[in-house]
Amino acid sequence: MHPLLRLIINAAALWAATRLVPGISFTGGYVMLFIVALVFGILNMLVKPVLFFLTLPFFLVTLGLFTLVLNAVMLWLTSALSESLGLGFKVDGFWAAFLGALVVSIVSFALSMFVTSGDDHRRMNVVVHRS
Repeated sequence: MHPLLRLIINAAALWAATRLVPGISFTGGYVMLFIVALVFGILNMLVKPVLFFLTLPFFLVTLGLFTLVLNAVMLWLTSALSESLGLGFKVDGFWAAFLGALVVSIVSFALSMFVTSGDDHRRMNVVVHRS
């Protein structure tokens, strides 16, 4: 998936979390929301694999359910970094982060499926036409 498209999907998912989850707030415009989404994406790219490796036993014991906790921690880290940068994104506590991570995951998954399905269809047509 194109990085700009991933950024737009993350921004939409974070916006949905601010609207649906009490304890998650955002004060700012769309440009700031895209910057928060960029911070979220960078943290997920750089920090999440390290945390996943460090908490691998928890993933194994919980059969992958610890992913929900790790996603909440990533959202909480995004909040902490966004607050220190003055971006206006705030998560009040672990449970807000947990519910917000669920919303972000569901919205991101749904939008990715919608976008990917059209993308995959286009790729199949290219492959079929080349044969």
